[in-house]
Parts: sequence; C-alpha cells; structure tokens
Amino acid sequence: MADDPHSGSEATGPALVRPMLEWLEHLGSGRRYSPHTLAAYRRDLAHLVELADDVPLERVSQGHVRRYLGQLHAQGMSPRSLARLLASWRGFYQWWAPRVGMPGNPAAGVRGPKAPRGLPKALSVDQTQALLDHTPPVAAEVTGQNAEQRHAVELRDTAMFELFYSSGLRLSELVGLDTAYAREPGYESSSWLDLAEAEVSVLGKGSKRRIVPVGSRACEALRAWLDARPVLAAGGDAHALFVGLRGRRISARVVQAQLARRGQAAGVPTHVHPHVLRHSFASHVLQSAEDLRAVQEMLGHASISTTQIYTRLDFQHLAKVYDKAHPRAARKEPGKKE
Repeated sequence: MADDPHSGSEATGPALVRPMLEWLEHLGSGRRYSPHTLAAYRRDLAHLVELADDVPLERVSQGHVRRYLGQLHAQGMSPRSLARLLASWRGFYQWWAPRVGMPGNPAAGVRGPKAPRGLPKALSVDQTQALLDHTPPVAAEVTGQNAEQRHAVELRDTAMFELFYSSGLRLSELVGLDTAYAREPGYESSSWLDLAEAEVSVLGKGSKRRIVPVGSRACEALRAWLDARPVLAAGGDAHALFVGLRGRRISARVVQAQLARRGQAAGVPTHVHPHVLRHSFASHVLQSAEDLRAVQEMLGHASISTTQIYTRLDFQHLAKVYDKAHPRAARKEPGKKE
C-alpha cells in the first residue's frame, strides 16, 4: 500500500531501523500524514542512518547532528533541504528520545545554515501599465453568460487589479473587503472601502488594522465596478466588495486565475499572481518616494527588516539605469579586452 511507511518502494539509501519505522507508522496511521510527507521523512531519516554509521542512534548528540549537517552542506545540499531534514530528525527524536531514556532531543536547538533570502518578483513600470491598461478578452469565468455579466466581470477584474497595485494589498485582504463599513445584528465589517476618502481600512496579519490610500485610477475603476456590481450581486452577498457570478464574496482562486489570465493576454513575460502586484507596488513607490517607513506602514509589515528587501529591488533598478546612462560606468565583461 502507498500509505505503508514500511513499504520499500519509496526507500532511498540505507534501511531504516525499527524505531524509525514505528515513528512513520505512528504518523501515517495515528496522525494521518500524507504518503508524500512520509516519503520525505523516510529519505531524511535514511540520511541520519547513513551519517551516524557506527554511532547508535540513542547516543547521537547535538555535536553529531551539527557535524552531519555540515557534511551534507559541504556535499551541496541546499539550506532549505537541510532545514526540512533537521525538522524530520527533530520530530523523530522528540517522539523516540523519551521512550529510550535519552537525556534530551539532540536535534533540538540546532540551527541549519541560513537560506539566502530571494528577491520578490516585481514587474517593471511599463509591464504593470500594460497589464492594467489591457482590454481583456471574454473572461473564462463568464463564458456562456450574457453581455451584461461579461462586462461586469471585466469591470470587477480591472477594479481588483488597480486596487492591488494602488494599495499593495494581500490577496486575503482584498477578498475580505466590504463595499463600506457595516454593522448589524450578527455581522460587522472587518475590512472595508471608503471611496469618499479614497482609502481602505484593512485588518491584516496579526489582527493589525491599517488604513491605506487608494489612487485616483483605482478609485475610477472601483466606481465603475460598484455601478455594475448589482448585475452579479443580486440576491447574493450584501456587503462583499468583490463578488463572483453567484453573488457570493469572490474566492482567492478566482482572483488568481483572472489575474494570471490578464497577464498572459497582456503579454507580460512572467506568471502574474497577486503578490507580484504587491511587490511591484512596493518597489515602484520606493523608486519614487524613497520612504521605507511609509511603505512598511502601507504594506502592514510588522518589522521594517521585511520591507528592506525592496530596497534591493530599488538598487538593482538604479544600478541598471546608472550602467546605461553614465559614460564611464559600463562594466567590462570577464575576459573581454578593451
């Protein structure tokens, strides 16, 4: 059976010892872990068996664990893979160590090498303009619907994407917006649009509220959508700002699919998802305003260190402009003679 952790079909490396098999059995049958997760744990534990070699598993110490991680890192294993492997070892010993009287979990407190933080993907200003200005074909969501519904969906999608880029919202924050603040028996808005003030009030991560401005182009798109909203919302959700064909609050998956489709139709040379527009918002504001603290507040980051990653995007942009514009900035390619 595919769910059986004793099965050898997924095994790689040396055979696991009985305690490891029992732990996998516990995870599979007792805690209903998926076959995919169990197979990954099996591979991680096989590394431990191979590295420990003549050291009994009950005698493995923190020093051993650190050395094993160092060996795997030297062999080219990525920090991300090492972190997952360490978590597997930690889980096994957390379960097994008390059963055999070990003084503690040898993998607890051990940190793997820090993974380099990748830059978020962001569109150029021109790519963003092309995306937002693109007149979409008939949306897949409304194929077979009448012209009025198709037009309403186009207006809704344009308003959503303009708002993403205008205010740097997270996907969950956008779908959670109401047309305006509402409070009635059994319901109170958590996030809402205030079109008169050109702002949205958002309850973000950690239940932290922030108020974010909405740009004029986004306000125009939102007004057009609100005029057309009754076409889709009739008899549906009375409060949700963005709704689907059945009138209920739009799902995150529909937003993702519609945005990816718009990006492809507009010829944007990368997969466009909501976070790309959030990243683009942040990097473009920094390029213009250079106000890191303001961007932090608009994005709702708890720590400014999270926002600082966008300064790297900004620097890359400036470096490219410098290289092209400065008469003595052209960088010599390695091995190329002047």
